[in-house]
Amino acid sequence: MIHLVYCDNKEKVLEKILDGTKTMIVRGAAGRKIPHSRVFEGETLYFMRKGSAKITAKATVKSVQNYVKLSEDEIIKTLADNQDKLNLTEKQKERWHKKCLCLVEFQNVQVIDPLEFDHQSNMDDWLILDKIEDVVVGTSIPYNYEKSKL
Repeated sequence: MIHLVYCDNKEKVLEKILDGTKTMIVRGAAGRKIPHSRVFEGETLYFMRKGSAKITAKATVKSVQNYVKLSEDEIIKTLADNQDKLNLTEKQKERWHKKCLCLVEFQNVQVIDPLEFDHQSNMDDWLILDKIEDVVVGTSIPYNYEKSKL
């Protein structure tokens, strides 16, 4: 599968990915939510700055850690143990202080020729796709959550 990841503009997430100071991303929620248990080693991640409508980088998934029902101490420890890869700000540590976490380490980051993102109203901040062209202007298809069911 292919994954499209929105990067928080205020926290300069994409810049950190491109300069190599961030090699892991995290998603979390109170319960299991995409991409938990749905992203695997060897798959491709595409990155776009939230609000930009341009897909500008890609990488390969190196490893994935999925957690459920973490205690307060386990959440803090998990984020701290991976901070050298996550490079989270204090605000991000608060945002991702969740009982269910999915940590995705990536490698081989490449800047790509920008692809025009065809945003649809029902899209989340992590999309699971068959191919990136499914969300690119001119070749996009109506997005549904079939691939995103847990």
